[in-house]
Amino acid sequence: DVFMFSLGNTQIVHVTQPEMVREITTCTSLDLGKPTYQARERGSLLGNGILTSNGPFWAHQRKILAPELYMEKVKGMINLVQDSALTLLSSWNDQIEAEGGIADIKIDPYMRSFSGDVISKACFGSNFSKGKKIFFKLRALQQASSKTVLSTGIPGARYIPSKNNREIWGLEKEIKALILKIVKEKRREEASATSENKDLLQMVLEGATIEMTTQNAIDTFIVDNCKNIYLAGYETTAVAATWCLMLLAANPIWQQHVRDEVMQICKGHEAPDADMIRQMKQLTMVINESLRLYPPVAVISREAVKDMKFGEINVPKSVNIWTLVTTLHTDPKIWGTDSYKFNPERFANGIRGACKFPQVYMPFGVGPRVCLGQNLAMVELKILISLILTKFSFTISSKYVHSPALNLVIEPGHGVYLSLRKL
Repeated sequence: DVFMFSLGNTQIVHVTQPEMVREITTCTSLDLGKPTYQARERGSLLGNGILTSNGPFWAHQRKILAPELYMEKVKGMINLVQDSALTLLSSWNDQIEAEGGIADIKIDPYMRSFSGDVISKACFGSNFSKGKKIFFKLRALQQASSKTVLSTGIPGARYIPSKNNREIWGLEKEIKALILKIVKEKRREEASATSENKDLLQMVLEGATIEMTTQNAIDTFIVDNCKNIYLAGYETTAVAATWCLMLLAANPIWQQHVRDEVMQICKGHEAPDADMIRQMKQLTMVINESLRLYPPVAVISREAVKDMKFGEINVPKSVNIWTLVTTLHTDPKIWGTDSYKFNPERFANGIRGACKFPQVYMPFGVGPRVCLGQNLAMVELKILISLILTKFSFTISSKYVHSPALNLVIEPGHGVYLSLRKL
């Protein structure tokens, strides 16, 4: 349940004991933060944004961003989520017709395009064409950064001008320039924006000027948080949708169950609204089970800023604490003997009824550092999957090779291919 290991000069305590996990993840003290190596080793990708920062600086960022992603604000984004989903459906429809009624489609890029479109419109008030370049380059940066995982903790490894590091440095420069270009355009529009129609980028701009004194610090604050929002809101939702559709394709009985429920709730409507989404119990169970088996984030990690104590364990300053989400999500002692099987029925009575220790179910993290975008992510998943189910039936394509891979998020190593036909 508890053991220690090292990555280079980074000391890590691994914890899966449920009570200790709860104590660590719900700890509100600013003395427990995100690992400093993340900002150091993943600086090009994450900088010192909300995902990696600590202490009062993190609290300031959270205060700016959190209210923009409360459920009431998310309800106002439902139309743009519907629009983005209908664009995807139309594209698949054309492909199926062109291929004579059934098409083998690699769904991953479509899921990314959908979530990228949503996050770009919701947070930056721009359409996907403006954000497309940034997404493309961030994806390349993410892949380049994931290659450096094994050198984490090796002093100076990130300064060596290797081919991979040079690629990282180049992408970092380009992404910064692209984000600051959008910021410049946004500042021109700023004067005409009322408090009602401010988007997330405008809130970040205001937060930067409150906290920072130099232009360089303001730019860094904006770029880091834009990258964090893109990565947190784009990659994780896309990969969650991909895994969920794969599991529905592999389990036709559940696919039909959920389709029947959606058809019943949405009859006569082109797309579900907030009230309809709330009624989709079977779909919620399927999404929860999919996130249990394939949580986008593999590890919840923390670092003691000062000497701390959890349970009977003393954690010295600078020591990291890791909790492997996938291990906790599939532990037979917590979930029962079918812990590795797809069984949405386990969530029939919600998360509390699904397992012995509800605190170990953490697809969005837990405690003060819980994912701010979880409401938006769930709305996106429900709207997209419900719409796909009303228009298409699908099975796993013979081209699909099951190979989950850790590329900062847990994603299909070779993509997910589905055979789709129109209903």
